Amino acid sequence: MRVLGIDPGLRTLGWGVIDVTGNKLRHVENGQITSEGRALAARLLSLHTQLTDVVSRLAPDAAAVEQTFVNKDAVGTLKLGQARAIALVVPAASGIEVAEYAPNHVKKTVVGVGHAAKEQIQHMVKLQLPGVVLAGADAADALAIAMCHSFHLQSRNRVAVRQVGGVT
Repeated sequence: MRVLGIDPGLRTLGWGVIDVTGNKLRHVENGQITSEGRALAARLLSLHTQLTDVVSRLAPDAAAVEQTFVNKDAVGTLKLGQARAIALVVPAASGIEVAEYAPNHVKKTVVGVGHAAKEQIQHMVKLQLPGVVLAGADAADALAIAMCHSFHLQSRNRVAVRQVGGVT
């Protein structure tokens, strides 16, 4: 299974793709999309166009997006929400099921600590995906989101197998 993780942002949107075979993870590609233009609509269109290219080129089977972090700046939070909508719509438009995870949940799943620093996330991503060259902190976060989703998919599949086999 190929999993796309997306760390939404209006200025920079991080993305990362991994292949999952059993409990083995393999890095496929990662990057950061920088929005272009001054007007909000142009920036959102730029994110949409570039992320659509990533999805069509790498053909993920599943996607996961980090939930919005709400801060004191209501205008900034609203703009981030609009960028997050692009992150949700692009894979969904390709027929890909999209999961959502809170930032602390991703950190707890990948690092073991819900309030892990960016450096800890990058360290664990590099540990789990040997040889990966990170395009930046947002790309590392996106790979962590993809890893988090892959772990949840594996858990869900194990539970389904147990239920089909009659063991609960």
